[in-house]
Amino acid sequence: MNQQQPFLYLAPIRGLTDALFRDTLANHFDGFDAAVAPFISPQKKSLYEDKMIRDVLPENNTRLPIVPQLLHTDPEDFLVLAHRLAGLGYTHINWNLGCPAPMVARKKRGSGLLPYPHEIIGLLAKVLPEMTNELSIKTRLGFNDHEETRALLPELNQFQLKEIIIHARLGKQLYKGTTDPDGFEICRQLSKHTLAYNGDIKNIETYNLLAHRFPDINRWMIGRGALANLFLAEEIKGYPK
Repeated sequence: MNQQQPFLYLAPIRGLTDALFRDTLANHFDGFDAAVAPFISPQKKSLYEDKMIRDVLPENNTRLPIVPQLLHTDPEDFLVLAHRLAGLGYTHINWNLGCPAPMVARKKRGSGLLPYPHEIIGLLAKVLPEMTNELSIKTRLGFNDHEETRALLPELNQFQLKEIIIHARLGKQLYKGTTDPDGFEICRQLSKHTLAYNGDIKNIETYNLLAHRFPDINRWMIGRGALANLFLAEEIKGYPK
């Protein structure tokens, strides 16, 4: 069983967990180790001037370490932004394969790309050799069904990825219904990568149940649970009240 303190990510919630929120949270509450920033909207042939990536500029993120997130599906544009972020000092960036929003998914972005594993593998094969940053992936159990991610994960084993963060729902569920820890367990068996668990960690009791079930998982992402209880990360870390 892993006896180390858990590594806690603040989840990206577009329109809420921006730079001001992240720094304010870190000024008043402890427990989070890093935050994944909400995705940077893809722009064709853009060089990403400061005003376009204001949320991830280092001077706007002075308290909590962040991981910028990309939503791109075009390798060339992906690399332009990856290199721009490397120039800002970011050694770790995240690819969003999890966003379930219909306006994103119907463009074959976010979790909407999961039914097309050959496109995911194709992009990774092109961009990873050209990147200086480490890449992680945030995804779901699938978009339409579990077989999508279960087929994808073994294919991802050929790549050097920092980690894979899995939200234990299907994309088509959005944020409705219950999470599926059983589905996460199957993913854990299929992947050789470091995994992080995401989805409905709303209180210390839920976290303890999941930590007991997955003793080898030491990385967790918390979103709405942290918004509802700003002390949740401190409670998980066992900080004194």
